[in-house]
Amino acid sequence: MSIEKVLVLGATGNLGAYSAIALKKAGFEVIAAGKRDSDNGFFADHGISYYSLDITEKETFDALRGKGITSVVDLAGELPSRCAFNPQALIRTITESTLNVLEFMREEGVKKIVFPTTPYDLAQFHETGLPIDPDATRSFPATGDHSVYAIAKNAAVDLIEHYHHEFGISRFILRFFTIYQYHPNAYHYTDGKMRMMPYRMLMDRAMKSEKISVYGNPARVKEMVYIKDFTKVIVNAVKSDREGGLYNVGSPERVSLDQMIKGIVEVFSPEHKKSEISYDPSKPDTLQTMLDWSKTKDELGYEPEYHYLKMLADFKKEMETEPFAKLWGTREYYEELYRDKV
Repeated sequence: MSIEKVLVLGATGNLGAYSAIALKKAGFEVIAAGKRDSDNGFFADHGISYYSLDITEKETFDALRGKGITSVVDLAGELPSRCAFNPQALIRTITESTLNVLEFMREEGVKKIVFPTTPYDLAQFHETGLPIDPDATRSFPATGDHSVYAIAKNAAVDLIEHYHHEFGISRFILRFFTIYQYHPNAYHYTDGKMRMMPYRMLMDRAMKSEKISVYGNPARVKEMVYIKDFTKVIVNAVKSDREGGLYNVGSPERVSLDQMIKGIVEVFSPEHKKSEISYDPSKPDTLQTMLDWSKTKDELGYEPEYHYLKMLADFKKEMETEPFAKLWGTREYYEELYRDKV
């Protein structure tokens, strides 16, 4: 029996690199593709071939024709957090590119796609205090820096649904908030401005034994999914013989803001000088939205193992060892790059 061959698009990105490695370890033959001209030999070190592709151009897929690809894991596309406001780029790299991917699949007879979407497609159900059903009616936020992103993702999901019904392509649409992982680049765009990611800023303050203030209601909870649990969903989706559908990816236990801060201090502050924690209820509350991932458990065998403190410990280990440095560079590089931009 031949080994199934999986194409991972966006393989040089945060989710793509970990997913490509996880699929290889699971026994699949993996083709990694990204927009970067070179991966610096990173994927070859793991027995994975790498192709430089621009999925906004339909012709770029010609390099992959006849490769016997059986599944596509499409993790490519712009993120609002990685670029200043550019709605054209979001539509082009998410919606139009998804159509290019689907057309390649149709022409090559590839019968499965795994695709990420955003929980902002369920913005009308946020703050209800209840876990959101994965099959709840999709919409989009009318304002904010995630509005066009949600529109682009919704359109891409609709295209995938059409190709599922018209051409029999099974689809596994994964919905999630932040997937936590160590990446040497701790910076992103928020409302068009470059800033350090909030959780990375908290880790940085804890490592320096600086005081940390908890804003708003400290009991509000959030989903905190670790990358090594997320990649298990990717692997299981590729293995599945189901037709698929929409699946929420949530954390093994929802973490309160208070637990989040105390855990970061416990793991990242020096033993001899822990950061002091204070509370400021006058500040706005953080978003509280929960995802019902029972369908993901039942149909894809999702059993997350990285509870919060275990996640932080592994995060810290990867921060120290930087296993993806050959692909992404080091933290020092990004600190220098963004020194005068934050």
